[in-house]
Amino acid sequence: SNTAILHQIRRDQVTDTCRANSVSSRKRRVLTPNDLKHLVVDEDHEMIYCYVPKVACTNWKRVMMVLTGRGKYSDPMEIPANEAHVSSNLKTLNQYSIPEINHRLKNYMKFLFVREPFERLVSAYRNKFTQKYNTSFHKRYGTKIVRRQRKNATQEALRKGDDVKFEEFVAYLIDPHTQREEPFNEHWQTVYSLCHPCHIHYDLIGKYETLEEDSNYILQLAGVGNYLKFPTYAKSTRTTDEMTTEFFQNISSEHQTQLYEVYKLDFLMFNYSVPNYLKLE
Repeated sequence: SNTAILHQIRRDQVTDTCRANSVSSRKRRVLTPNDLKHLVVDEDHEMIYCYVPKVACTNWKRVMMVLTGRGKYSDPMEIPANEAHVSSNLKTLNQYSIPEINHRLKNYMKFLFVREPFERLVSAYRNKFTQKYNTSFHKRYGTKIVRRQRKNATQEALRKGDDVKFEEFVAYLIDPHTQREEPFNEHWQTVYSLCHPCHIHYDLIGKYETLEEDSNYILQLAGVGNYLKFPTYAKSTRTTDEMTTEFFQNISSEHQTQLYEVYKLDFLMFNYSVPNYLKLE
């Protein structure tokens, strides 16, 4: 079918990008169980889903809870969003022994969903830094970003960290010190680093841009398409291309270029062209 061909093209793109960049990426790293904590396992349908925050992962986790709940849930949208993110509600691949991990990676259907990298980044910024309720993010990251990126920051800003500007967020991401200090938070970590597509051969790569078609195709392949549909949801608050363009207006071309380098593999691997609003050096 056309859909199968489309997914084959997407897989080939990943393989080609991995091959082209393996020379530059130091010796092939062996995955550790810690690398597998984003891979959700559904034993009953022999599926593995690598979740990427800001790419419909709440709804996919809800769907996985329906699939793995053995009848406990039937409608994904009845599951509260915060419950979908309770880690004990879903089993991840890092909880298995090495032989069990290898068996599942070899035999289960593996899939992930991706999104245009800068749109995903702006979505993460809007959600984590502009919403008043995300105080844990403001404290954990906002205060650090303000301290490091803002000259003459007020005491209140240093204490609360709840008014981080997008420019400051970008400066924080491209700062070499940030990368050395700790891995990126999962909401802005690259898909390449979260899901390890050069080490794990994904059968299906869904895209946020074609979310419903791709999701329902996967559910069809899993044999549950006749009773489970992927939830459709309002697009009102969704971060769009126009919005992303606006956020990048104030970013210097030097910073844009450095930021593109950070996310470059995600752009190449998942076939997203360089956005036309970028002024790369």
